Amino acid sequence: MVDDAAREKWDRRYADKPAGSPEPAQVLLEHAYLLPKSGTALELACGRGGSALFLARRGLLVQAWDISRAAIEGLELQAKTEGLEVETSVRDVRESPPPPDTFDVICVSYYLEGSIVGPIIQALKPRGLLFYQTFIHEKVTDLGPSNPSYRLGPNELLELFAPLHVLVYRELGCVGDTEQGVRDTAWLVGQRRGGGPS
Repeated sequence: MVDDAAREKWDRRYADKPAGSPEPAQVLLEHAYLLPKSGTALELACGRGGSALFLARRGLLVQAWDISRAAIEGLELQAKTEGLEVETSVRDVRESPPPPDTFDVICVSYYLEGSIVGPIIQALKPRGLLFYQTFIHEKVTDLGPSNPSYRLGPNELLELFAPLHVLVYRELGCVGDTEQGVRDTAWLVGQRRGGGPS
């Protein structure tokens, strides 16, 4: 079941966005050398699907889910333009999270919903990779949500995904020269080791 109010809000937002190829998540772009050469991938809460398109270009079998039909339609058009196959779904991931042991790669960018952290971890196949970035409370600019419920506290992303083996973590906050480095966000690349999270 889709949250109609949320879908309408995001449909309006994506309807106003210009057409063209969206950018992949920076955490994915900068650490793409960690990706497998083949396998299944999901961009969850994908928006216009920049990461989904990036993963499809690299030869992975990609699914992309979002609550906004307008976002998904934009992604489908761009995928068709590039001759890429991306399996899309208009989906409220809170109501329909990914099933267990399904994906070699999951990418989440600027979406924060605590209730689906467990299902995301379980949806990774053993040795599967999670690429995650989202906003933190300690910010340098005005980017991101004003509601603090949609921002993470210090090291909270690490805590949420503690069952994963952490390969990369970045959360610079306001330390040092704030004109340099990635600010306003936390980045995590984690791997599900062994038979699954304990």
